Amino acid sequence: MGSVCFFNTAKAWGGGEKWHFEVSKHMHEKGEEVMVFAHLQSVLFQKLKEAKIPCEGIRVTNLSFLNPIKHLQLKKRFKKGQYQCVVMNLSRDVKVAGPSAKKAGINRIIYRRGSAIPIKNNFLNRYLFKNIVTEVLANSEATKRTINENNRHLFPSEKISVIYNGIDVTKSAKASSNKKNQTPVIVNLGRLEYQKNQKFLVELAKLLVQRGLDFKMIIGGEGRLKDDLQTQIHQLGLEKKVLLKGFIEHPLDFIHQADIFVLPSFWEGFGYVLAEAALCKKPIVAFNVSSNPEVVLDKKTGYLVPNGNTAMFADKISELLSNKDKRAQMGKAGHEFVKQNFDKVKQLQKIESFLLNG
Repeated sequence: MGSVCFFNTAKAWGGGEKWHFEVSKHMHEKGEEVMVFAHLQSVLFQKLKEAKIPCEGIRVTNLSFLNPIKHLQLKKRFKKGQYQCVVMNLSRDVKVAGPSAKKAGINRIIYRRGSAIPIKNNFLNRYLFKNIVTEVLANSEATKRTINENNRHLFPSEKISVIYNGIDVTKSAKASSNKKNQTPVIVNLGRLEYQKNQKFLVELAKLLVQRGLDFKMIIGGEGRLKDDLQTQIHQLGLEKKVLLKGFIEHPLDFIHQADIFVLPSFWEGFGYVLAEAALCKKPIVAFNVSSNPEVVLDKKTGYLVPNGNTAMFADKISELLSNKDKRAQMGKAGHEFVKQNFDKVKQLQKIESFLLNG
């Protein structure tokens, strides 16, 4: 049996890179043969080196798939490794590593899909999904649905497997010691980018103020929209109500200060931060989009609101703010749901079995 090859050339650290690192680390520690190809200057490559996981540095650009020399180099590397499968996370990696892996005789060419965004129905994608990719591993049912959303014949649905991201259910947040101020706290955590839709939260805060509700909203995360959000907060006179906290090193500790956790994202491949909030026993209010219903049980662990409905979002927050028992009940139910369905150890075992046995 050959080894498993992971191929991820992203320079930045994100969900896909975290997945590749954790899965390769898990399998390496279990004694399985793994090899990870990662960008020489990436955070992933550095972490792999520190963890002593077998890895090789590589450079791939968006146009590398047009370079025959790059294909030849990769083919030689793949042949040398005699891998039983190769797992890729980026569309650009599928374009260059996929055909090279096929030419090297690798039987299983797996696209690990972590974003619930429909795949473009263009010639190149039709070619890759018909002739190169043999399987797709999705991180949610919502992500699975988007594979064929623009072309129902793009890829056979029976060859798309769903395995959720795992969360370490043994972790716990530090107990909050600053509850002298009884003002309820609404928390959001995520990159300050369009997808995460924090501008909605500032508008929501204005509506909550107009309704006379006592609260403080704390938003964690860095991103390109930071200045825009700060300007919006200032223009609406919400400096004392909405705080931007920047990069959060310890997410669970940050979430633990919340009375309510909110997520207004336009889409989520797998709402990892929702699982973290539930692990912290926090009730959740989020939009009823993409994979959110797979992580939040409406009316049991939180509320799912129609996309963009500010008034209903405010209604649900108002309801939770006025009912401490309901917050505790939903938080407890969410905690149990996460432990049962997203235990990291169990999910890693499922992924390992999928990669080794199909």
